[in-house]
Amino acid sequence: MIIEFVRVSVPRTKKQEFTKALESLVSPIQGQPGCLGCRLFQAWPRQNGLYFEVRWESQEYLVHYLRSQDYKRLLLLIELSATPPVVEFFNVLEIRGLDLAEHARTPLE
Repeated sequence: MIIEFVRVSVPRTKKQEFTKALESLVSPIQGQPGCLGCRLFQAWPRQNGLYFEVRWESQEYLVHYLRSQDYKRLLLLIELSATPPVVEFFNVLEIRGLDLAEHARTPLE
């Protein structure tokens, strides 16, 4: 799985407009082949920071998306960031849940 993570900084006066524009991308991106999920969120306490995360089944699906009009729209939006945007791609080999914490907390015999 590959996780795409985008962070932008938006002036308070443009936040609502910018958020709506990013929200309009969520459904089309989720409809892309190989998309495992797409979400937009805000970090606390940085009220002007918006985060956009997309999870991809494989690099092939990610590359297809990177060539799409949806990604072009995302690039145009993040160019409007008040500070340089951060775009990162994480290649995830394994995802663990609460089972990892449980295993780590189980006393060795």
